Amino acid sequence: MEQAPGNPQGPQDAHGGNDPSEGGNGSPGCYRHPDRATGISCTRCERPICPECMVSASVGFHCPECVRGGSGTGHAPGASRPRTVAGGALTADPRLLTKILIGVNVAVFVAAMVIGDRFVNALDLVGLAFDPGSLGLVGVGHGEWYRLITAMFLHQQVMHIAFNMLSLWWLGPPLEAALGRVRFLALYFLAGLGGSALSYLLAAQNQPSLGASGAVFGLLGATAVLLRRLNYDMKPVLILLGLNLAFTFLWPNIAWQAHVGGLVVGAAVTYAMVHAPRGRRNAIQAAACVLALLVIVAVVWIRTVQLTG
Repeated sequence: MEQAPGNPQGPQDAHGGNDPSEGGNGSPGCYRHPDRATGISCTRCERPICPECMVSASVGFHCPECVRGGSGTGHAPGASRPRTVAGGALTADPRLLTKILIGVNVAVFVAAMVIGDRFVNALDLVGLAFDPGSLGLVGVGHGEWYRLITAMFLHQQVMHIAFNMLSLWWLGPPLEAALGRVRFLALYFLAGLGGSALSYLLAAQNQPSLGASGAVFGLLGATAVLLRRLNYDMKPVLILLGLNLAFTFLWPNIAWQAHVGGLVVGAAVTYAMVHAPRGRRNAIQAAACVLALLVIVAVVWIRTVQLTG
């Protein structure tokens, strides 16, 4: 919800007064009960709210004014429409895209089981490799750019896809609810592409890799950024992140490059999404996504020149 500009006295509270002063312990006071210090803010208008005023929402808490549609807040018409913490539209089913992504991954897995290695070898991520069937080179360096995307949905072992899809089901819905569908989908694909790009850059040119792990690690990094933005307890997600990184580097036959690339891109994109100023939020979020994509393209181009130059 946008703040009305040009008020030299500061934003007005529900009773027509100015923002309350800080409470006795240094925390801001509730905008409706100035004498009650609180560390919680409305995730839509960011005004401090006490436990009596906070209304539980899909992500964080809302103040009574935002729940009622913003009447009496002095905001511009239409600005009070429900929005997520990143500015996305609230939806009736915050799990829709997560379910679709899981469905696509499962469908590709079934196809790989039915068709076999021929299907997998055509879609996995490989820089340059010799293909006995065509007696030529195949891979991203040979112009098969689609492998950067198709590898994100490809799995061969039941445990591999089970672990990734359980992680996606656990991390996806809260992020989809917090960011909105468009931003969540952009985050997922950029994180997955970031993992593919770093694997392409650092792994052996004939080393194939596959799986949704890069995108999943991007969602894990995004969760950490979002919890920090909402001032939630960071310990559970940090412990989970530490365990996953330890597993990444200690367990054999894991493409750590995809995990690290997805984690970095996911965290960076989400930081821009949830910290962008409200007045320029859409522009900054779009610019961050475009910048991330350009960096990925640059990494792919540099590696391709190394392999083919």
